[in-house]
Amino acid sequence: MNFANEFSMSIITLEDFYSTTSRLIPDGINKEIGHFNVFKIDDTIMQMRKTQVMPYNRRAYYKISLICGRNRAEYADKVIEIEKNALLFATPKIPYNYVGQDDVQSGYFCIFTQDFLLQAKSGVVLDDLPIFQPGGYPVFTLSDEEVASFRQIFEKMYAELSSNYIYKYDLLRNYVMEVIHNGQKLQPVTALYSSHTASARVSSLFIELLERQFPIESPNQKLSLRTAKDYADRLSVHVNHLNKVIKENTGKTTTSIISNRVVQEAKILLKQTDWTISEIAYSLGFEQVAHFSNFFRKQTALAPLAYRS
Repeated sequence: MNFANEFSMSIITLEDFYSTTSRLIPDGINKEIGHFNVFKIDDTIMQMRKTQVMPYNRRAYYKISLICGRNRAEYADKVIEIEKNALLFATPKIPYNYVGQDDVQSGYFCIFTQDFLLQAKSGVVLDDLPIFQPGGYPVFTLSDEEVASFRQIFEKMYAELSSNYIYKYDLLRNYVMEVIHNGQKLQPVTALYSSHTASARVSSLFIELLERQFPIESPNQKLSLRTAKDYADRLSVHVNHLNKVIKENTGKTTTSIISNRVVQEAKILLKQTDWTISEIAYSLGFEQVAHFSNFFRKQTALAPLAYRS
């Protein structure tokens, strides 16, 4: 990538996109309602391989991609290695591309213009949303459960686009906004930390991401992030880098901070609920009760039942 030429790049138009993917622009779709379309990634990759590699450039449209497979995302001045699953938000303001690192690629992406969402009664201005603001971090690593949730929304889009329902574009706008809002929930808004150093910013994001998992309100709720690597993957940084900046900024290890917060929640659940030890262990991310008991005893010098009594 040549970041120095970032602002002198040409802009890839909708016509360019359809040309490189060997697809026809749908007749009339962008005349009154703005433009919207949704695609399966594996289908589109096959078409693009016949023409060219996805270019690093600006687009004249917004794009949200649910990517399943190993990829390297190049977004503004960031290079992000995607090991498995990710959600990527792209705006016309910032150049980007992503390059597959293996032959197994799947998922969905949708493209749309500002005019498409302006047709909604809410009159959403995309550039006012944190997820599309420059300086943010719009690539999110997803768990298998999160992939399933987002995939379901994209599948609804894909099916609805070919339906004859007279209000289908209103429904599609709702689906797009559902993906946007769920995406914004995945990570704290980075704009809040624009004045911080890079390491302090990562540390702040880690702490807020940790706290967003609590309180545990149901035995069926389960912590999705349990280890330093889980948090590093979500923040798209190497686990060694995360450990280093957490130590520099807090004087504590990443693991100790996570453990302290988990045991704090365990104490609350033991004292304030009638859940079984097994239910508490499950909700805090322990697959076996014995592992939870050993963890709790190590942290408090008491067995869970002894603490409860």
